[in-house]
This record gives sequence, structure tokens and C-alpha cells, in this order.
Amino acid sequence: MKQIRNRLAWLMVAIVTVSFSLFLIITPTLSAQSSSSVEVKNYLARFQYIFQYILQAYVDEVDPKQLYEGALNGMFDTLDDPWSYYLSEDDMEDLNNNTTVGRYGGVGLYIARPVPVDEKEKGKVVKVPDQWPELDTTKDDLPFIKVVSPIEDTPAYRKGIHSGDYIIAIGDQSTENMTSDDASGKMKGLPGTDITVTILRGKNIIFDVTITRASIEIPTVKEAMIPGRIGYIRIIQFSPYTEPRVREALKTLNSQGYDSLIIDVRGNGGGLLNAAVNIIDMFLSSGPIVSTKGRVAEENKVFNATSSLEVAADVPIAILIDGGSASASEILAGAFKDTGRGYLIGNTSFGKGLVQTVVPLGREGFKLTISRYYTPSGVNINGTGIEPNLKIAEPELNDEENASLKKLFEEHLVENFVNGNPKPSEQEQKAFARRLQQEEEITLPFDLLMRLIRGEVFRRMDQPPVFDLDYDPVLKKAVSLLETGAIQPKTGTLAQEQKQ
Repeated sequence: MKQIRNRLAWLMVAIVTVSFSLFLIITPTLSAQSSSSVEVKNYLARFQYIFQYILQAYVDEVDPKQLYEGALNGMFDTLDDPWSYYLSEDDMEDLNNNTTVGRYGGVGLYIARPVPVDEKEKGKVVKVPDQWPELDTTKDDLPFIKVVSPIEDTPAYRKGIHSGDYIIAIGDQSTENMTSDDASGKMKGLPGTDITVTILRGKNIIFDVTITRASIEIPTVKEAMIPGRIGYIRIIQFSPYTEPRVREALKTLNSQGYDSLIIDVRGNGGGLLNAAVNIIDMFLSSGPIVSTKGRVAEENKVFNATSSLEVAADVPIAILIDGGSASASEILAGAFKDTGRGYLIGNTSFGKGLVQTVVPLGREGFKLTISRYYTPSGVNINGTGIEPNLKIAEPELNDEENASLKKLFEEHLVENFVNGNPKPSEQEQKAFARRLQQEEEITLPFDLLMRLIRGEVFRRMDQPPVFDLDYDPVLKKAVSLLETGAIQPKTGTLAQEQKQ
């Protein structure tokens, strides 16, 4: 079985964009390191001969562009690297829209495929079965499309799709043999049109979600003050606009008198390496932020902090992460953790520790892994993620509670409640939660029910609250530690840890 490309539908990887001239410099270096120039010339001559022979002698007429793109895709497939792949003209246009314009068409999801598609089965249509087998998202070998994270304020986010969900079908077709490219293409379409996806959540919770496509404008930063002089900044993705937006947010919070800070990168799928580095530099006065190491000498770089600080060194900082925090988010989290500048709270991050370069070839191009990135302490977290200083895991559900959660989603109980009452008061939300427990025999904890209800309500709002301090346990813990002065601003530890 040959492993094929496993790429994200949107650019959640850290990117360093280069020009074609740089590609010309890199290529000879790699050739000299890997094989003799005579051998390479022989391979190229044979490839050209085979290409021409197929065009002239194959029983049916072949489109040379199709043959060319197939050869390139096959070449990248042999690298066994899910982050390196050929970019067609459409791919390059999407990529430029995502990273430069910050807008694209679709539903608003970062997706990946954890398990490769068998080359022989690739593209084979598999209809949705009448009965799905028992499926569990805690397993790592599910042959479906995984949601890394929804993009905030997009159609998928508003429909309640979560980080860690699996998309097991799109329309009437299973995603079993789809690459993430295939899935992304199927979910794209004209704004205003609908697409139905089948979601797997938790242990065998399977339900359909119909999403109305839109022109996606990706937000970058939101900020607010939390009572107790705590500033809160949520970084949604790292784009060319993120650094100036963080600077603006800090100025706004400073004018309101913050004396401690929470930076939330939960569900942030990543983006531009330089954006993350420049933001971290606002908080560090010296030392390495991140380093990259590859086979090409030019890619062995150390990004160091400058002496300029936007945030004083004595301001305690909590960083919130989860399984949807990837790539550039992990660079930020790793720098804060390793330098002791911040205290990490939440769950283990995604684990994307590779750096890609995008090389344009006219209107086409390709993306290639050129280096690995390392946190200030020299750790590469690819495949493992970053562990928080304080882990706050989701509650473990017993079989009865999992059955209740399954009923809640499969029968769309919360969604139907909000559809019938779009702006319920907090008292109405609490009354509905109690009704679920009493009349529908939903055995889930009350706080968990309220989180689900409020999340559905907030997603429908044009201007939802920036945070939910009442029912967000990770945020509540961060606020508690900052209010009590437990987080030490220069060591990234808790006060009681220093005493031990």
C-alpha cells in the first residue's frame, strides 16, 4: 500500500513563501547531497522519453496537462509526507486568497486525513451505508476526514462542528476513499448553496449537518477585558493582519488598565510563521523564539527576540491551548512555555512541527517540507504536540452519559430549541437544560448541558460574547490563577511550585 498525500484543506501549516529564483538555488544543493548529477540526468531523460512515448503511442489520446499533473502528484506521493504536494492553478489561487486576502469560498473548516487512502481505492465512490458500524473518535485509525478545527464565525462554526469531529460522509458519499483535497473540493461551492455532511463525534454519535456555503472572511483577533483587570486576547489564525491586530488589542487593553493577560489559541489551526514570531517578540526581550533545521543551509535559522517589549516582563500571562491548536499556534505556545514567559492551560496541542515553502511555477506551484521547527529548548513537537503546564481534560462520560450525548446530537434537541427560540435568556437556557434532564432523561452534567446550549446560542449571534466565563472551565481556571497571583510572570510556574 502506498501512502498518498494527506493535506489540510486550508493552510494550517507554517509557511515561508519564496520566489522561483530561490528554488533554482536550492535544487542543485539537494541533488548534490542525494545522488550524482549523472544519475539525475539519466532519470530526467528517461522521464522525458516515457512522457513523450505515452503521448504518441497510448491507445487513446492523452491530455498532456493531465499526464503532467499526474506525474507530479505521484512524485510528491512517494515522499510519504502529508504536507508536501503539487499545487494546481486552482490550488494556488485558493492558497493566495487564504493567506493574502484572508477570504475564500466554502464552509470554514481546517481538515486533515489521519489515515492514508489506499492508492488502489483512491477516488472510488463509496455510498453511505444503511447502517454505520460502531465508530469511536478516540481511535487514531479511522479512515475518514478529521476536523482539526472550525474557523470562528464561519458557517461550519455556527453549525456547531467541533475540533476532533470526523466528517464520515459528504452528501450521499462516504469519505472513506477521499483525500482531504477531495473532501475540500466537495465542500466548496457557490455562496448560498447547501451541503450536508455526516458527523461522527465521540463514541458512535452520528448525525447530519446541513451547512450553507458562504464567502469566508477569516477573522484574526478578538479582545475584551475580564473583570479583575485581566486582558483577554483570542488569536483565531495567523495571517499578515494578525500582528497589527494584536498590537491594537494590546493598546485597547492597556487603555483599560489590564495587569495580567490571557492569550487564547484554542482551535487556531496556524498560518504564517513570521506572524507568530513577530507576536511572540512583543513579549520576549532576548533569546530564541523558534529555530528551523533542514538539509539546505539557508533553512537553518534561529529567530531571536529583539529588545523591544510591548508587554512588560512583570505581567503574568496564561496561554490556552487544545487539540485544535496547530503549527504557528504551537510555535507561540512552545516559546511561552520554554522561556517561562507564560503558563499553558488546557489540552495537548495538535502536533505539527514542520515548515513548508510554497514555490510558484507561473500560475501553478508546489509546497514542500524544507525544515522542522524547534522550540527554544530544542524540542520538535511533530506528531506529539505540546503538553500544557496544567491539563484540564474534558470530563469522561460513562455509557449512560454517552448515550445521552448521542441522543442530544442525533435528535438535534439543542439545535431545535434554539431554532424555536433564537434569543433565549439565561433563565430560559437553564430551564431547558433542566427539562432535558427531567423529561428527556438526559443524564449529562448540568454545566456540560449549559455549555452546549450557550455554544449553540452564541454561534447564532451576529456579535457573540468574546468569552463565556461561566461555562468555560479552562478559561475559568486561568482567571482564577491570575486573580490569586499564582502565575509567576518570569518563570511560567505557579507560586506553590516554586516553594517546593
